[in-house]
Amino acid sequence: MGNSQSPPADPRFVSASRAFTKKELEDLKSLFLSLAAQSQSNGQYISPSVFETYFELRGPLGDRLFDLVSQQRKDQRLSFQDLVIAKATYEKGTNNDIEEFIYHLVDVSGDGIVSRSDLESVLIAIFEITFYGKDSEVGTTSHKDIVDIFLNAATFSKIVDGSAEESMSFEDFRNWCTLLPSVRKFLGSLLMPPDPGRLGSQVPCLVQGESIDPNALLLKKEYAWHIGGALSQLELEEWKLLYHSAYNGLSFNTFLGNVSNDDGPTVLIIKDREGYVYGGYVSQQWERHGDFYGDMRSFLYQLYPKASIFRPTGANSNIQWCAVNFSSEDIPNGIGFGGRANHFGLFLSASFDQGHTFNCTTFGSPCLSKSSRICPEVIECWRVVPKGAQRRHDAVKGNVLERFKEDRHMLNMVGLANSSE
Repeated sequence: MGNSQSPPADPRFVSASRAFTKKELEDLKSLFLSLAAQSQSNGQYISPSVFETYFELRGPLGDRLFDLVSQQRKDQRLSFQDLVIAKATYEKGTNNDIEEFIYHLVDVSGDGIVSRSDLESVLIAIFEITFYGKDSEVGTTSHKDIVDIFLNAATFSKIVDGSAEESMSFEDFRNWCTLLPSVRKFLGSLLMPPDPGRLGSQVPCLVQGESIDPNALLLKKEYAWHIGGALSQLELEEWKLLYHSAYNGLSFNTFLGNVSNDDGPTVLIIKDREGYVYGGYVSQQWERHGDFYGDMRSFLYQLYPKASIFRPTGANSNIQWCAVNFSSEDIPNGIGFGGRANHFGLFLSASFDQGHTFNCTTFGSPCLSKSSRICPEVIECWRVVPKGAQRRHDAVKGNVLERFKEDRHMLNMVGLANSSE
């Protein structure tokens, strides 16, 4: 009798392996063997508990991901072939493949229906992992209000026979991901090494003056995470408060003075008298122009009672508006985003006590408030400090001071430091 042979490899594994380089497969094998050793499986499989501990996932979301990666066999064992097949789809596949995988992932109940309760479980898990660390208890209701604003962006248009619960179609899900890029980034990176730089998990450090009461700020860390989903990783390091109407006064001139002292991208947030919270990100400085300017990195967003982000559609280039001391009615004084003059996607008049928001083709955005005419109650503006920018700024400042000291030393040597002309 001949020697017994190992069963042939799964054709899906053979195909999936081609998506990786030799080095990537070797690294993946090393990771698998390490986790299999922790699972005490004699190198054969990874257990659910070890899998969820390594990838820092818990609760329904962690259970569902393990189930999908292990091909839904329900045997509580994840093989090396399973891991390669899943990562090939989840990380190396087309955008459609990846989003289809994530769509099945958010069906945490595994019943083929993506319901509101499924999304609620997913969002609770995301917020527990992102904001509250390993020791928090999944499933608490401490952030129900935040969960609700993300749920309010979802559409459930799929009708399922025999089910009373509304269901989200795949197209509904893709639209939801477009409105909530932070959620999409997070759910698309769960099989990546769990480090602070993992996509979708980074929250900007919010810096404000010592005299500012943190409870008075509109920008919650969850809102910053939401807005940051549309930005690069380099822009998620630090955001610095430049202007707050409760402390600086509801003044256009003060606003411009504060923001002009600190160039770079900014995040504008408005809370109006209806209680709605919304705003916009611009990549260029607020400065006087007689027409639209800006670039396609800018976007509008809603924060409360619904969270959504609206990027430029390409319909036009009417991105950013900042008009100061113009006398023509065709050039309204104030700051704005998108649309056209006197009919902006979002606009604050130079009085800073009124403005408007209309449906806008520039960003594909709806009216951002309860009605098109708005009365701001609180206005904030934050500077987005790209990674490394603060160090460069400090270095330049230091270099200037050092050069000044050196120059003054030379003048002292020749007796000219305090001379007058």
